[in-house]
Amino acid sequence: QVQLVESGGGLVQPGGSLRLSCAASGRIFSLDVMAWYRQAPGKQRELVARITNRGSTVYADSVKGRFTISRDNAKNTVYLQMNSLKPEDTAVYSCYAFQPPNSYWGQGTQVIVSS
Repeated sequence: QVQLVESGGGLVQPGGSLRLSCAASGRIFSLDVMAWYRQAPGKQRELVARITNRGSTVYADSVKGRFTISRDNAKNTVYLQMNSLKPEDTAVYSCYAFQPPNSYWGQGTQVIVSS
C-alpha cells in the first residue's frame, strides 16, 4: 500500500500563488506517474497536471502557463506550483499516484481563490 498526503492548500486572492505538496509513503517501488486532479463544487473531477518518473508532463489547457508540476523522486514527493490563480481554480485538489498495477489517491486539499 501507498499513502499520499497533500499539503499547501488554503485561501488566496485572485492573482496570487500557492504551492501544493504531496508526499508518498509506504511500499514504494516505482511511482510511474504522479498527478494532481481537482474537483470544483458541482463539477466532475478533472486532471490538472501529470508527471512521469522521467519528468514528462501534461497539463490541462486551463492551467497551461500558470501551473507547474514537478517531483522529487528521492523524496517521493510531487509539487504543484500555482501562479496567477483565478476564482475558477477554486476546488479540492487531490494527489494521484500510479504504481503498477495500482492507483492511489490522497485525501485532497482545499484551494479557495477569492477576494
